[in-house]
Amino acid sequence: MTDRTWPDEKLVTAAREGDAAAITALVSGSYPHVRRFAHTLCASAEDAEDAAQEALIILYRKIGTLRASGALASWMFRIVRNECLRQWRTMTRRPEPIPDSAVASAEDEAVLRLEASRVAAVIAALPADQRRVLIMRDVQGYSGRMVAGRLGLSLAAMKSRLHRARATVQHQLRNPPRPTQERNGIND
Repeated sequence: MTDRTWPDEKLVTAAREGDAAAITALVSGSYPHVRRFAHTLCASAEDAEDAAQEALIILYRKIGTLRASGALASWMFRIVRNECLRQWRTMTRRPEPIPDSAVASAEDEAVLRLEASRVAAVIAALPADQRRVLIMRDVQGYSGRMVAGRLGLSLAAMKSRLHRARATVQHQLRNPPRPTQERNGIND
């Protein structure tokens, strides 16, 4: 049966005072608990192991900042929770990797560049107030509240401009303007 008790307060106090052997014993004695916390909070086993390792590194580096020796368990739980949240945020912001087969030829690359320049041109043609909101929200990834605050708008006004900008971009991309035909003196 595994030991379910955290390292005692004497060990924590010695580690806080800089005793290297106590710090080593504290980190190794805390590992099973930190790992168990991480496995209950993180999305995957790999994330849990990473979070546990990060938490132990933080424990090693910042043990001197722990105010009460008896607060080790709650302090470590907060560190693990924050690390799991950080990993989740990082994971959700990562773009999906493009498979190597997605761009098979120079022709495909040229088409992708043309599409990107077409999207950029449609965005550039938006009214300035809509363009700023769209770029800050969808390109730079700022939260709606942050965009509204930075532009001095209410949240409702920001959402309205963003909706109009997105709708305009979608419409322009789905229905590109047709080139005008030169009549060259021919009457239709």
